[in-house]
Amino acid sequence: MSLAIQHDQIDAGRRFICRSPIASSVAALADWHFRPGALDRLLPPWQDVRVEQDAGAMRTGAETVLSVPLGPIRKRWRARIDDAVPGERFVDVQVSGPFGAWRHEHRFRPDPAGDPASSVLEDEIVYRMPFAPFGNLGAGIARRDLDRLFRWRHWRTASDLRRHREDGPDRPLTVVVTGGSGLVGRALVAFLKTGGHEVRTLVRRDPNREAGEHRWNPDAGSIDASVLDGADAVVHLAGAGIADERWTDERMRIIRESRIKGTSLLASAIADRDTRPAVLISASAIGIYGDRSEPVDETTAAGTGWLAEVAADWEKAADPAREAGVRVVHPRIGVVLTPKGGALAKMLPPFRYGAGGPIGTGRQGLSWISLDDLLGVLLRAITDDRLDGPVNATAPNPVSQRGFARTLGCVLHRPAIAPLPAIVARSVFGRLADPLLLEGVFVRPGRLEDAGFRFETPTLEGCLRVLLDGTPPA
Repeated sequence: MSLAIQHDQIDAGRRFICRSPIASSVAALADWHFRPGALDRLLPPWQDVRVEQDAGAMRTGAETVLSVPLGPIRKRWRARIDDAVPGERFVDVQVSGPFGAWRHEHRFRPDPAGDPASSVLEDEIVYRMPFAPFGNLGAGIARRDLDRLFRWRHWRTASDLRRHREDGPDRPLTVVVTGGSGLVGRALVAFLKTGGHEVRTLVRRDPNREAGEHRWNPDAGSIDASVLDGADAVVHLAGAGIADERWTDERMRIIRESRIKGTSLLASAIADRDTRPAVLISASAIGIYGDRSEPVDETTAAGTGWLAEVAADWEKAADPAREAGVRVVHPRIGVVLTPKGGALAKMLPPFRYGAGGPIGTGRQGLSWISLDDLLGVLLRAITDDRLDGPVNATAPNPVSQRGFARTLGCVLHRPAIAPLPAIVARSVFGRLADPLLLEGVFVRPGRLEDAGFRFETPTLEGCLRVLLDGTPPA
């Protein structure tokens, strides 16, 4: 049985059903949906949906408030859980929002052939458009959006469950995460929680201990080391954004120190424990290779330039944990693709207006990875003892900057021929223009490929179609 979508007209309303086979047990499928983090995992990447109030634990009566885009305006959508039966189903209804009425039942059914390792995910929505029965404003758009959304949601659910089944451990873990409010960190926290793992986060503000938060302050050299009690793994992602601001001397100091100080503090705290986590995943970046035209992998020596020096010192700062016998993995992360933030989010507006194109010569390498594949890399790094030291966290098909622009334009059905000359890039972006825009490197994920890691979106076009069109890869 493959994915099946059904639309019906019922009285003054409409009914939508999406049904998919899932290669997981009913219990695993239902548990994934009932755990904290499922809402974040099911928000479509191409749509700017904002969570204003999270219902928290799944329970009857819990309410979630979303802010959803409707053309040029935003609409608040309040939904309530009307029924929740663990292992079987739950129902949410619209309290107020963009529809005249909305009732959504999520059902988790056994495999019709009796396979205990398979199940069926079924979403049924009964809804009414605004002003029905006197009008059906936007009915065609709603129908297309539901098709698109639920094809993607069922793929995302199946993909996450496969990752947890194939790359995850055989038991729930306790994982400490820094940078949990950032672009990657927030997604990682949700991904781990839906996989059944306990997540603790290190934060600079006053912590919410009920939410698993602990305080640290790398600038002051302080950390609540109790966060490490019983921890199986630490994933360190914290650091000032490389491209958030123009590079002044002060900004470059902040970028460097936010990485070195935080990593050194965390690694030393781990080393000082009598019982230590098995692994420290300490982020790094492909900037360590510098600007090169030839392909590189993990055996390639570090390059030259300020970013390469920062990345090398960043990795070295984890030495205290390494010397204490902890397995330390440095995912050298490429350009992370998601419309939710980072480089792609900055590129989309000009490309959508037909003003995108190559930067500088366009020949510089652009080594990228989808946000979801990066989450898979981080999970695999936690569980696979073969991964140690540098691991290139990039897709297996890097492209030139010109090739990236051409592919993005194709997916958006826009021209991609408006160049950004180097002199203009330097004028607009200052000192960060050369290392981040005009230079590049073609990176191969050699160690991941040797370990048999499976990329969900190994090609750029496939990745962009998932992120921008909601089209699952073939």
